[in-house]
Amino acid sequence: MQPDPIFVIAAALAVAVILASAATHKLRAPARFARQLEDYQLLPQALVRPVARVLPWVEVALAFALLVPATRQVAAFAAAALLTGYALAIAINLWRGRRDIDCGCAGPQQAQPIRPVLLARNAVLVGLGLVASLAPLSRGLGVFDGFVVIAASAVALLIYAAADGLMANSPRLLKLIGR
Repeated sequence: MQPDPIFVIAAALAVAVILASAATHKLRAPARFARQLEDYQLLPQALVRPVARVLPWVEVALAFALLVPATRQVAAFAAAALLTGYALAIAINLWRGRRDIDCGCAGPQQAQPIRPVLLARNAVLVGLGLVASLAPLSRGLGVFDGFVVIAASAVALLIYAAADGLMANSPRLLKLIGR
């Protein structure tokens, strides 16, 4: 069974915006991102800087490719793989007991320590990427469909932003209430 194109396009648009936003954070503060990448202790030292320079551009390329129907399926698989890689990096460091490192998720404005809840968030993002990779039902899209795609993507992004804000601020909130 093929999904309606509205689901596929909305998922692709949401993932594209998230990747573009993530790339923007990395490109605005490249030295900080390189330090965050280094803190994960997963790459040889010689690869940290080159990967830190290339990774944001990979995110930008995937974001644009997700918006083009001819490249959407491959880009969505690649985005899901990239997000899985991010989740694995977090999981490995959680397994090592290294919860004090900045996940690099919240951009240069605030640090966000890695926690298991980030794995759940990334699983949802991987799921969105996989939905975007599906071959949709072949049907014409009308103007109303375009509004539905934009609204569905906006809702997904608002939920993502709210959840991300709660995750980023939960350590501070717990401190305030004395836990």
